[in-house]
Amino acid sequence: MELKEYRRFFGTASLTLMLLVASPVLSMVISIPVGREFFSEFWLLGPDHRAEGYPFNVELNVTQEPVYVAVCNNLGYTVYYRVYMKLRNQTQPGANRTMPSSLEPLYEFRFLLSDRELWETACVFSFQGESALVSEVLINGDASPVNCSSAWDSEQRGFYYQLFFELWLYNGTTRSFEYHDRSVWLWLNMTSL
Repeated sequence: MELKEYRRFFGTASLTLMLLVASPVLSMVISIPVGREFFSEFWLLGPDHRAEGYPFNVELNVTQEPVYVAVCNNLGYTVYYRVYMKLRNQTQPGANRTMPSSLEPLYEFRFLLSDRELWETACVFSFQGESALVSEVLINGDASPVNCSSAWDSEQRGFYYQLFFELWLYNGTTRSFEYHDRSVWLWLNMTSL
C-alpha cells in the first residue's frame, strides 16, 4: 500500500471510531423519530374513570354523576386545544369524521398541552325544561340556555338527545381554531321529561 492509501484508510477508520464513541452523546442531542405516530387522543369516561357507567336515563333538575373528558397530545409539539360541548336531538346535525356540527356550543374548554401531556376534566351536568323541551343545561355550575326539543321515538320508546364533545386545535398559520376530526358523545334518554 502506498502512503496515500494508508492515510485514507486511517482517516476513515479514525472518523468511524470517533462517530461510534460519540454516538451515545449524539443520540441524546439528536432525536430521530422511529416508528412514532403523531395524533391526538380524545376520550370520554364514566363516573368511575372507566368506559362504562355512563349516564343514560336522565331527569330534569337532577345533577348527573360526572363524566370525564380527556385529551392527550401526541403530535410532537405543543398544541393549544379547544373542546366544545354541544347538545342535539335526533334530527339536528352531529359531528362526523371530517366536519364539526353546525350547532352552537353550550360550553368550551381551552388548554395548552406539551407533547405527550394529558389533560382531563370532570364534566357535571343537569337539564332544565319541561315536557320534551330542554331550555337550559347546567355544566359545571354554569347555565347555558338552549331551546332543544325532541320527538317521541316510538321504536326506542323515549325522547333522545346526544350530548357530544368536539376536539379543535389552534393553527398558527391561519391563526384560527380548526376541527381536529374527533368527537365523543353520550346518548341520553329523557323520557321522564
